[in-house]
Amino acid sequence: MAGPNRELLASHIAAFENANVICVGDIMLDRFIYGDVDRVSPEAPIPVCRVRNETAMLGGAGNVARNLVSLGARVDLISVVGCDPVAKDVELLLQNLNGVSPNLLSETERITTSKIRYVADGQQLLRADREITDPISDEVAKRLCVTVSDTLQNTDALIISDYGKGVITDYLANHLITLAADAGKPVIVDPKAANFNRYRGASLVTPNLKELGQAAGRQPKSDVAITTCARALLENFEIEAMVVTRGSQGMSLISTDGADHFTSRAREVFDVSGAGDTVVASLAAGLAVGLPTVVAAQLANLAAGIVVGKTGTAVAYADDLQQEIRYAAPRPTPPPPLNVALEQIRAWQARGETVGFTNGCFDLLHPGHVSLLAQARANCDRLVVGLNADRSVKRLKGNNRPTQDETARAAVLSSFETVDLVLIFEQDTPEELLHQIRPDILVKGADYKIETVVGADFVQSYGGRVILAEIVPGFSTTATIARMNSS
Repeated sequence: MAGPNRELLASHIAAFENANVICVGDIMLDRFIYGDVDRVSPEAPIPVCRVRNETAMLGGAGNVARNLVSLGARVDLISVVGCDPVAKDVELLLQNLNGVSPNLLSETERITTSKIRYVADGQQLLRADREITDPISDEVAKRLCVTVSDTLQNTDALIISDYGKGVITDYLANHLITLAADAGKPVIVDPKAANFNRYRGASLVTPNLKELGQAAGRQPKSDVAITTCARALLENFEIEAMVVTRGSQGMSLISTDGADHFTSRAREVFDVSGAGDTVVASLAAGLAVGLPTVVAAQLANLAAGIVVGKTGTAVAYADDLQQEIRYAAPRPTPPPPLNVALEQIRAWQARGETVGFTNGCFDLLHPGHVSLLAQARANCDRLVVGLNADRSVKRLKGNNRPTQDETARAAVLSSFETVDLVLIFEQDTPEELLHQIRPDILVKGADYKIETVVGADFVQSYGGRVILAEIVPGFSTTATIARMNSS
């Protein structure tokens, strides 16, 4: 997929202020105890942490709500807590969180979930959890449904934040999704259950890579495998789309008719706590204000990259996101390895999509190149561009070429919406590459004849077509460079 338009993405962030979202799920309290470690205990071979500071913040569905209001949205937070001091701390934090309307049911036999993290020198030493994961009763679930039903008409989207602590049951999830569907509201689910039947009929689910593997029964390791596993779950459980969070590799958006893979900006990762909450909040805010799912996913990917660069259960603010978009200018990256690219091409063809191929040096792009790419893409579903490597260009054009190296040329080509994949080949012709790709359509300029196009006989031998694209007169890289050198 071509890179996102940064200016357009930035313009969408202000719209988050118009988002009204319901979030139902497991709320918890995250405590962080910070200190220094400079000795080992004489009682046991364990570090002694000298405590310097303690903080407490909302976790789970509470952190989803924090992320929503940080982006400018308003949220109705609905959950179940115990009758204990932790619940009082949660309620106090919610009172101080502008933009959140809490509605918490209390159960005397329940413990409010809390996690205590001990941190020294930026590293977690220990996490201590206090929780009960027993499912809530159907009677309590019915009360939650009534609360959601009363609120749903005045909101734009529903989040189900399932942390596996007992609030989200099969009964509750099924009824919430039905309520939202009847009201015409999108449902975004952060899943924990391995059986996605709990989320049947949802608009969007957001598993991480491990959760996807557990639900699919195997751990996918490539873009194609992730897409295949996700599509099977979408079809089996009538879910519209899935966003798979992949840590440092970004995220993937998969629907029954398309897949987009978003990379993340390289950065030092300090803490991944709550990154999934940021993703689901950003997606919900985007869908709540009517953004296309792919645009909401692009924003969510950038927001997730922000929070992993912070410590603690962090959030991404609207200003953070604006700054990240300004920073995220396109940077040259090499094309994928051939085996990965071929796997993607096979997946396209397996879905019945036609794959086109064209090739060239594309040293200094000019209107002739743009026209060739546009005509090629108009005749296929996916366009693969074969790019002569630097050594190949030198052999063909002379030692003073190319003017841009292969990585830069590939990056420019990849930015075109008409181009789906760029592959670099070392040979003087793409003959070998064509035999590996086996494209459905081969495109060259009309300054060739079909019988002189490299690979034409091969492509036609298995039923492929060769197309000669119209030439835009007056444009040539060699002539352009000659004019530059003579001026």
